[in-house]
Amino acid sequence: MRYLVKLPFLPRRFWPSAAASLFTITAIVGGVVLLQPFLVQMATAQGRPSGDLDVVKLRDNVYIIAGAGGNITVHIGQEGIVLVDTGTAASADKVIAELNRLTQGKVRYIINTGADADHVGGNGAIAKVGRTLFPGGGGGGGGVGEAVTNNGGAAILAHDNVNLRMSAPTGKQSAFPTTDWPTETFTGKGKSVYLNGDGIQAMQQPAAHSDADSIVFFRRADVIAAGDVFDMNRFPVIDIDNGGSIQGEIDALNRLLDLAIPPVPLVWVDARTLIVPGHGRVADHADLTEYRDMVTIIRDRIQDLMKQGMTLDQVKKANPTQGYRKRWGAESGQWTTDRFVEAIYRGLSAKK
Repeated sequence: MRYLVKLPFLPRRFWPSAAASLFTITAIVGGVVLLQPFLVQMATAQGRPSGDLDVVKLRDNVYIIAGAGGNITVHIGQEGIVLVDTGTAASADKVIAELNRLTQGKVRYIINTGADADHVGGNGAIAKVGRTLFPGGGGGGGGVGEAVTNNGGAAILAHDNVNLRMSAPTGKQSAFPTTDWPTETFTGKGKSVYLNGDGIQAMQQPAAHSDADSIVFFRRADVIAAGDVFDMNRFPVIDIDNGGSIQGEIDALNRLLDLAIPPVPLVWVDARTLIVPGHGRVADHADLTEYRDMVTIIRDRIQDLMKQGMTLDQVKKANPTQGYRKRWGAESGQWTTDRFVEAIYRGLSAKK
């Protein structure tokens, strides 16, 4: 059984809800309460507000910047800074200021998890203040040399579908300036680089939130930046019009679970894989398991209702998100519960 305890001293955007906190009691052994160690770490980490941004230390050399749009993962080392996502264009100056407070190193690499403006809007401005590893485009081996010739600025790495979305002449994602576009793209399953003493893997997750999703795994740090495949604030956004699908979403969540290691058998030890979602608080294997199960159960409910011949309106009235709607749903805004149900319904209908 899990019990939630309120933590008023931690920035509210890191709470799972207004009534809950990051502390989760996982077991009671011999009368001693065991708290999830990671969540204890989060409470004692270097979390502080700066304007409307929050910076929290996850590892000795890994931080999260929240409040700039999508969550930004910051990896710092002897070669400089590797960023996963850059937030919105409007927040770029604030993000740069936070990076300057964290380290004197330059941004060397930006890796994008998708093509949404709240994840890539700061690309150009932040890359501009970065610095190429190889001035003049000199070879660096392993494909890195071609990546870091961005007119002296930091390289921007993403799956080729991100570039296609951002450079499209029409559509909702066509307004990005060329300075925001990736300077290096990859196709297939992924792209790996080795920087700051860490193996860094960008892995495509086809047809999940969209057809342009990647997760980024820092192997030595044991931190995964999941992008909008995993959202601790709401039901996952399934962008059907841009190649997203409910089955691809579930497949991506299962891939994350394959990579993430829970704190077993020593649950009281402060050691586990940390997962940075696209939005919301940092999570671990247990959080991700609950999220995957929730999405799968709702998919199965809708599938069963469709087999009974129900229309979309009838499915919505049957409330297939019951039990999860209060925690993950929304009745207004850009991504409502009804839109989530509709996306699943449309996707499953297309498979027939």
